[in-house]
Amino acid sequence: MRCAAAVLIVLLALCAPAAAAEWGGLIPATSTMDSVRAQYGPPTRMETQKVEGYDTTTWVYESAQAPTGMTRLVADFGLLQASGFKPGALRSFRLEPHPGVFTRDTVLAGWGRPTGVSEQGGNDSFFYEDGLVVVFDKEAWSAVSMVFTLPRPSDPAKPSR
Repeated sequence: MRCAAAVLIVLLALCAPAAAAEWGGLIPATSTMDSVRAQYGPPTRMETQKVEGYDTTTWVYESAQAPTGMTRLVADFGLLQASGFKPGALRSFRLEPHPGVFTRDTVLAGWGRPTGVSEQGGNDSFFYEDGLVVVFDKEAWSAVSMVFTLPRPSDPAKPSR
């Protein structure tokens, strides 16, 4: 987990500013701790960790504090940019929707055709270059996880299906 977070911070630092995928008023690299708190209130719990020497923070909203239709919202703060490390900047966030909230058709209607589609561990997933990865349930009908990050160009060596 820490290694993945460290890699994400480094990769995001190399990205040029661009429009990120968004949901519910949350936009990676634009939203801040203050704007997330204003939108969703205090988190259910907070976690801090040091990644590559930087203090990062994770806010978890679950149960009654999760947004409507979600089991959980996880917001990760601390973004290394060309101008320096921004501890209060939203680096990424993950939604865990209730079954049927974000069906395959709803995702396609809301975010369009994915840049790529893959299957890992029996679950289909959509990849969007503007910073969204959607993992579907075993039936490939309902999203179980949606991760929003800064835009990430696809790997031209990997064909999409």
